[in-house]
Amino acid sequence: MLLSVIFAAPLSTDAGTTTHSQQEKTAAVAVDEKGFISLFNGKNLEGWQGATKGYIVEKGNLVCTTQGRGFFCTKKQYGDFILRFEYKLGLGGNNGVGIRAPAKGTPAYTGMEIQLLDDDAEEYKDLEPVQFTGAVYGAIACKRGHSKPAGSWNTMEIMAQGRAIRVTLNGVIITEGDLGKVGAKAIHGGKLEGLANAKGHIGFCGHAHRVEFRNVRILELHRNRSTAPAMAARSSCGTNGS
Repeated sequence: MLLSVIFAAPLSTDAGTTTHSQQEKTAAVAVDEKGFISLFNGKNLEGWQGATKGYIVEKGNLVCTTQGRGFFCTKKQYGDFILRFEYKLGLGGNNGVGIRAPAKGTPAYTGMEIQLLDDDAEEYKDLEPVQFTGAVYGAIACKRGHSKPAGSWNTMEIMAQGRAIRVTLNGVIITEGDLGKVGAKAIHGGKLEGLANAKGHIGFCGHAHRVEFRNVRILELHRNRSTAPAMAARSSCGTNGS
């Protein structure tokens, strides 16, 4: 069952109406950070495992280098959670966030991958809707047009609670769906076997492109919790994520 979304109160004009630009500003309000724990200390790779050779710490940021390939993930496993972080892609940049995935294997198939991509790059113009930023790779499409240009910092929130999945990009909900209704589809010769996983590691999926990350933090949720704190956001998609 999908969780309800908390919307920010709109700003009003003197005439009592709300403009589109004012609605955009509501996404910038402060969000609830109570209970969140940092996953990256800004100094070293303590707490992480896997493809560590392709990741470095630079000026307090976690950086996937051009040597970064494979799954760089937390040592701890997580089930239900809200993950928040900022990321910056270069031109043509490609990475992803693996969730509920085993430490070995390809998270897009063995767990789930939330895509991170320079959506406007020419080389990606023919991709499928389930392959752009914020999509659950191969499973649930996202709404496009909310990524900032390459070289800019983006803010993402990923909420996974039971079979509900929601992705918020720069204050806008772009993906929302029920994993129980997706099924084990196949894409590019690989079967999506990890959609039913209840828990697993969280990490980044390097594709030999430089990508920077910062403010990586997580809030673990519990199944008996009826609601989860949400980013103040405006919805840009229906419950089917299409």
